Amino acid sequence: MFKLELKLRIDWSDLDMYRHVNNLSFMRFMQSGRVNLWEATGLHKMYTESKKGAMLVSTHCDFKKTLHYPGNVLIKTRIAEIGTKSFKIEHHILNDNQEICAIGKDVAVFYNFKEEQTNAIPDDLRAILNRY
Repeated sequence: MFKLELKLRIDWSDLDMYRHVNNLSFMRFMQSGRVNLWEATGLHKMYTESKKGAMLVSTHCDFKKTLHYPGNVLIKTRIAEIGTKSFKIEHHILNDNQEICAIGKDVAVFYNFKEEQTNAIPDDLRAILNRY
């Protein structure tokens, strides 16, 4: 189940020479989904207040169907798994017909940016992440 959704308009600048959405644009869509997740869970606020937060360490995208201009993209994002210091994120990228055009997978670690090291995910954050 996906609790987070973000709808974006496909722009002309998202296209490649074949006139469909470029692979790089899919990665930007996933980034927008992550930012939406960071804001919803309080990770962005936590970073601004304590310099602790999420750091992306891996990203992967499987392309299923092309996206075209004009149109919209719907990015659905959820937490797929939570470990001790890391968590996995899954994104489904859909077109206007609600067809899955790509499935993205990220791994993020909980990171102390002052000390430049990973930390265990705090229990209160773990509880929030579990909601998504």
